[in-house]
Amino acid sequence: MKKLESTITNMVVVLVGVALITGSILAYVNNVTEEPIRLQAKKTLADGIKAVMGGVELTVAKEDTVRQTISGKEATFVIHETVGADKQPIGAAVESTTGGFGGDFKILVGFDNEGRILGYTILQHAETPGLGAKADKWFQKDGKGSVIGKNPGTDNLTVKKDGGDIDAITASTITSRAFLLAVNQAYQAYKSLPVDASTGATAGHKK
Repeated sequence: MKKLESTITNMVVVLVGVALITGSILAYVNNVTEEPIRLQAKKTLADGIKAVMGGVELTVAKEDTVRQTISGKEATFVIHETVGADKQPIGAAVESTTGGFGGDFKILVGFDNEGRILGYTILQHAETPGLGAKADKWFQKDGKGSVIGKNPGTDNLTVKKDGGDIDAITASTITSRAFLLAVNQAYQAYKSLPVDASTGATAGHKK
């Protein structure tokens, strides 16, 4: 009986020791990789902002977080207000998330001062493999469902099946709806920003 108790005690000690060592290793690895991951994410976002704003020389002058209640749920938008080389406002890049076919569908979309779409990129999606890649091309300037140059405030940016002006991705209406909803909601968040007293720029509209 004593031998059995001793064996169980030894097993518990060994398991606790292994758990402590494993935890220490994971904590160390996390500490070592946390900063490089943060810097890479920051660079990816900066590159994305430049791309969706038309690739021009720019600086993010201000970041705003806008929270809105949509269909009973709180939605959060991050708005990166930008200025050009002459320090004048050129619009903003907006992070917007909606629910897609398989999960969250997150995009970054760039608007000029009038609210026209300059560009977009998909930051995250959980769609059927291949659909995310299609969405990343389908709505671009040369895509069949291009939204570039359109203004959600004056153009009907919904799929044609719903009475809108945009061709849906072939056999993927749900993903198309999710993308366009994210764009329209991003515009509404951008438009909701107050006039900037320092520049006189009004969100979504040129002064």
